[in-house]
Amino acid sequence: MAAQLIADGVAMLEARLAKVKELFERELTGSTDAVMPLIRHISHFRGKMLRPRLVLLGGAAATGLPSLHSDLTLLAAVVEMVHVATLIHDDVLDGAEVRRRAATINHLKGNQTAVLLGDMLISHAFHLCSSLDCQAYSRLIGKTTNLVCEGELLQNLAERNWHLTTDAYFDIIYRKTASLIETSCRLGAMAAGADDAAVGALAQYGRHVGIAFQIVDDILDITGSTRVVGKSLGTDIEQGKLTLPMIHFLATADQPHRDLLIGLLESSDPDRIDHVRKLLQPTDSMTFARTEARVRVDRAIAAVDILPDSEFKLHLIEMAGYVTEREK
Repeated sequence: MAAQLIADGVAMLEARLAKVKELFERELTGSTDAVMPLIRHISHFRGKMLRPRLVLLGGAAATGLPSLHSDLTLLAAVVEMVHVATLIHDDVLDGAEVRRRAATINHLKGNQTAVLLGDMLISHAFHLCSSLDCQAYSRLIGKTTNLVCEGELLQNLAERNWHLTTDAYFDIIYRKTASLIETSCRLGAMAAGADDAAVGALAQYGRHVGIAFQIVDDILDITGSTRVVGKSLGTDIEQGKLTLPMIHFLATADQPHRDLLIGLLESSDPDRIDHVRKLLQPTDSMTFARTEARVRVDRAIAAVDILPDSEFKLHLIEMAGYVTEREK
């Protein structure tokens, strides 16, 4: 019965997501002939559309009923524009060449074009959001984009800081990744007219799912393969960005192994990424990171316990579980 309820909810969700994609493309259709090929190319980056999906699901799960409010579709398109912009900017920062098995914009057209395209997407997101009567949405989107930028800055400033703490790491990934996922859930509940308790519950769900998602992303940067994950890997190692497995290893390993990891991270050896992976993969530090991701997923599921039972709530629970199981 639960499986059928989830299937029904997914079918309804996919129909609404199709409208989100239409709105996303329509908003950008007025771009010049020179820019439109780039707009078409970034359609490869949208993937499962987690954030717009959570806007729609948040609205439905908050009340237990499917919401047809047009604000939900528009807000879902807005968060996807912001997200895709951050992906384009991330690829510039990481020097990445592949994103979802397609060439990154910076690899195709250079960093300047990529930065400007990302900026254009963010400006379109705010333009679209400003068409809504409720200014609370625009303020929340603005606050969240500030957090995302701060998170990226903090991560950049923390490069090659071999004393980075887990608390500092969690602050960075909350800002740069989880804050937009949290906001997606919050916006959906707000647009559906949910009460404060439901809005808060969904925000907590989004925060914990977002943190778990980034932890798993950081694990895959060490353990994954580009063919499966579909994007450039090893960039954290290459740039000296400490992630949870590395932070735990530096805090718990014996001194010779700590020195070995730092030496590899500081090295210009072209094989250093493979050496770091071989050093970390069999350690308890990988287990520690996976366990922390599962803890966050459990907290996310617990947060939505107060919501009314529905196929949408079940789908949120299923999505949270997927975060720690994914391989890409």
